[in-house]
Amino acid sequence: MKKLLICMMALALFGMMLTACGGKDAATAAEQETSPAPVEAAEEPEEENYDTGDASLDDPRNQDGIGERELLVVSFGTSYNDSRRLTIGAIEEALDQAFPDWSVRRAFTSQIIIDHVASRDGEVIDNVTEALERAVSNGVKQLVVQPTHLMDGFEYNDLVDEIAQYSDAFESVAIGAPLLSSDGDFDAVADAIVHATESFDDGRTAVVFMGHGTEAESNRVYEQMQGVLDAKGMEHYYIGTVEAHPSVDDVLASVAEGAYARVVLRPLMVVAGDHANNDMAGDDEDSWRSVFEAAGYEVECVLEGLGSVEQIREMYVAHARAAIGELK
Repeated sequence: MKKLLICMMALALFGMMLTACGGKDAATAAEQETSPAPVEAAEEPEEENYDTGDASLDDPRNQDGIGERELLVVSFGTSYNDSRRLTIGAIEEALDQAFPDWSVRRAFTSQIIIDHVASRDGEVIDNVTEALERAVSNGVKQLVVQPTHLMDGFEYNDLVDEIAQYSDAFESVAIGAPLLSSDGDFDAVADAIVHATESFDDGRTAVVFMGHGTEAESNRVYEQMQGVLDAKGMEHYYIGTVEAHPSVDDVLASVAEGAYARVVLRPLMVVAGDHANNDMAGDDEDSWRSVFEAAGYEVECVLEGLGSVEQIREMYVAHARAAIGELK
């Protein structure tokens, strides 16, 4: 009887342990089911706070029946409709006019932007794989890819790798260089952005360009551009980045060393999308506009991407022409 009682107590204790363990597992499972799954960060999360423009005015350049020579323009992309048309669209149009014997087509690398534009506006934009498959199905023999990337960072290198997988699908393939690829490019871009902002040269205004920034070694282009501007005597021009160095605090410290009353902010990016509208010109206390206003400066934001500058478009045309010259 005593042994039976001990066995029954042991079984009861074991059952309590199982119940406790099962409760813990159930609670954990419930927590996992009710907790939101991690999602990829959207590139333009605050876009709906703005009137982004009429998507119907934009040409996605995804038509078929394009002949044997294609010039594929690859951009990261933006869901800001007006900016897309006035920057990426303007670059594509400049290439179309410069090379009338080539069919100019579009591809974006950001699938999030592609999906958002499709669901919101019904506009279909190819990703790189879709664009390359379209070129194959259209019987393209000569393919030139011209990226609108600023530098040869992660995005550009990923693009080069993907195109390499299709090298046997065409008779010849060439890839144009990103915007800042040579000392001459830096000099030309410096002249272009100075010309685009020359109306602010009044002796009391600091002109600040906000770039994206990257963890890649190519982030050096921002400091190099600053050096080129300084060498040209443009000491009132400053270059910073959203996600790398120099930061907004670095730029603010540099501007504070001068005798400025006003700061003009403009994106050093092809488009004026989410970073320009929110990180640069937004109302949050950590936006660049708010940071400089809090420091006592009068601030003006110019929401125009580099693609809207004619001299910049001409540089992309020159890079595409060099790539065409490389075809066998």
